Amino acid sequence: EPHCRQQLRHLQDSAGIAARLPPRLEGRWVSTGCEVRPGPEFLTRSYLFYTNRLFKALQFYYWDPSCRDPSYSLVIKGKLRLRQASWITRGATEADYHLHKVGIVFHSQRAMREVASWINQTSGEGCAGFLPPGRSWAPGALYEVLSARTERDCTAALGFAMHELSLVRVERHFQPLLQPQQSGSRLVEELYLGDIHTDWGERLHYRPTGYQRPMQSALHHVHPCPACGIISRADEHHPPILPARAALPMQLSGSWVSTHCEVRPAVLFLTRYFTFHGHNHTWEGHYYHYSDPLCRQPTFTIYASGHYTQGIPSSKVRGGTELAFKVTQARVTPMDQVTVLMLNSSEAGSCGLAGSWSAGVEQDITPTNGCVALGIKLPHTEYELFKTEQDTQERSLLYIGERPTDGSSPDSPDKRPTSYQAPLIQCAAASEEFSNYISLKYVGRKDANGIEALKPLPVAFLLFIALLFLRWD
Repeated sequence: EPHCRQQLRHLQDSAGIAARLPPRLEGRWVSTGCEVRPGPEFLTRSYLFYTNRLFKALQFYYWDPSCRDPSYSLVIKGKLRLRQASWITRGATEADYHLHKVGIVFHSQRAMREVASWINQTSGEGCAGFLPPGRSWAPGALYEVLSARTERDCTAALGFAMHELSLVRVERHFQPLLQPQQSGSRLVEELYLGDIHTDWGERLHYRPTGYQRPMQSALHHVHPCPACGIISRADEHHPPILPARAALPMQLSGSWVSTHCEVRPAVLFLTRYFTFHGHNHTWEGHYYHYSDPLCRQPTFTIYASGHYTQGIPSSKVRGGTELAFKVTQARVTPMDQVTVLMLNSSEAGSCGLAGSWSAGVEQDITPTNGCVALGIKLPHTEYELFKTEQDTQERSLLYIGERPTDGSSPDSPDKRPTSYQAPLIQCAAASEEFSNYISLKYVGRKDANGIEALKPLPVAFLLFIALLFLRWD
């Protein structure tokens, strides 16, 4: 538990993170492990940006969540132009990109058959004969699915879009060297690209406002990273095959905390801190919300609690566990005048005791069945996807399902996530659980997006916040 506080404090100090505006993109960036996109899709990425603004991006797709069984690879070539700082997502730079060509390489007959049938079914005239039926798989053959020159584009059937390139952020920090005989630290550079919409039908035209799991510089990445070297050496004909990892049973008990300031689409910055009590299946969560990308300017904190169901292996997302979370109680602490003002002007009976809110003072919102202004409804059930993993330093990580991009809540089984948020790290084991809830007000707050009953903020509130940025920037 002291370790949890320490981790939260470390997050508040932003751990020496620097973000250049505009960012420097030249060089190769790679995934640090197997990535899960909504669908689910399992992939690894290796993107190379040249000094003349051209880029060559490789995306390797797999049948399995360990990225050991490749299905096909995409080679994406184009040009990227960085533009102005984003006024929607603070700390990000907007960019325009133009695709020159996209090619696909199949790694098996099965992959070729499957993709050909998607393209033949869903594409217009220009793609009808993309692959003649019965064409046998040729390893190493590259088929063009998009060409700017001939104006042919058969990528829609793959759910393919590169809108992730329209929002860019690069962070640099120093990783302390672990071995006692070494002193000093090593540079780590991370590339955050725009998020992928959780609804397949929306992803082709969605403009990102949040980020996906960051890639790291092939030269300056966290050590150890067994996947980094394998991915940076791969090409479309030799896709990366990641090392096998033992599947671990899901161990939820204990306390878990964010590893960095997290960004949600619709622009919420937060850190999360959860405790799960395995013996009676209850949980508590702290969501500390901020107005800035380093989580230094607190806006409000939510403490929520309830119980959860026994997990069952997910049939849809291999490697994941399905749970249902019930949120029965919640308390809110406004941390800045803007939030105090908003809560005090909310309708009587809709969010705690109207007119009685003040900064830094916590109030129970259970009696008013939540808080309309913050989109919290009580009691509330969410259908969730979890997985636990160990990182390369043997630390336990907890992945909780990604929130729906449209800001709704996964409040029915059909809205259950098929991909994950940034991982939380275990900061206390089950035996060290503490029963009383520590207030981390002085630590800065964590924000809500794990298992919260937190529906996204109402539009009026977002506009309100947008106006405030004018004051800060």
